[in-house]
Amino acid sequence: MKINKMKNTVLLIFAFISAACLCGCGKTQYADGENILEELPEDKKLVVYTSHKKETYEPVISEFEERTGIWVDVHTGGTMELMEKISSSENEEADIMFGGGVESYEAFKACFEAYSCKEKDKIQEEFKNTENIWTAFTELPIVFIYNKKLVSEDMAPRSWNEILELKWTGKIAFADPLNSGSSCTALETMLKVTNDSDIIEKFYNQLAGRQSPGSGYVIDEVSKGRALIGITLEETALKAIDAGKDIAIVYPEDGTSAIPDGCAIVKNALHKENAKLFIDFIISSDVQRLASENLYRRSVRRDIVDEKESIDIINFNIKEAVYEQKQILELWKKLRTGREKK
Repeated sequence: MKINKMKNTVLLIFAFISAACLCGCGKTQYADGENILEELPEDKKLVVYTSHKKETYEPVISEFEERTGIWVDVHTGGTMELMEKISSSENEEADIMFGGGVESYEAFKACFEAYSCKEKDKIQEEFKNTENIWTAFTELPIVFIYNKKLVSEDMAPRSWNEILELKWTGKIAFADPLNSGSSCTALETMLKVTNDSDIIEKFYNQLAGRQSPGSGYVIDEVSKGRALIGITLEETALKAIDAGKDIAIVYPEDGTSAIPDGCAIVKNALHKENAKLFIDFIISSDVQRLASENLYRRSVRRDIVDEKESIDIINFNIKEAVYEQKQILELWKKLRTGREKK
């Protein structure tokens, strides 16, 4: 962080250096028993709620701090968990939500304030929100993964219906959609591709009671052989493969979705102007190139060419997805309750 940008006392500067050395960005930092954020002037603060993993949000937020001199207080959690928290009448701290599929933003749109980012004209048309409630960050295809040691390439599922084959019963890693926004998107994708109104219940039964607490667990379950196959985001899978995990990717032959994750300003945000700066920053060409080249994601800008594998993307109506998401989650809760009573 550029400490010389902070016009504070020598003691405060020392506190910043100490906290940076200890923790980097993260939840509210403490030094010498005092809350650093409480010492800062309001125009140097930003409170970010994010469902991104640390390896995604940290380089983005660190660079934002470096360029602006704004201290970011990061609160992490699952997409649905954080959206529920933001929607609570008791929420008074969040300035911005960063991460999670944009259909989740539509579902909670009453919680957010419209803002049109400075380079909106550079965003691909299919990733623009006409109401400016949310701003797309990156494009995130849903993919299948399998354990390369336990499943041959020929044996791996190639379509959404193949996921339902008997040989995969109880052997699928899938994050609980009540916590994971990407799992919600996967279920909506499954419904659209198969056009089978009973597919959600069939898939729930196919899991045989097995659900991961969050999307981050899916890779480990498959790579360690606790599950044979899994459903996750391309970004998560590519990152794991580069890290040496024993998994491989399958792009569903019958099509998949590539819903962008988003970012939005919380209504009545205390640090609204800094929140606007953050949204402008994540859409900048520098950050979008970082996302494409180093964070295993696909840029939403028209002027950045992504060289990742070409895939068959289905038409995904975000407005319809909001309605479907609510129905799917209600059904999921009902199915879980029914299973727990047995």
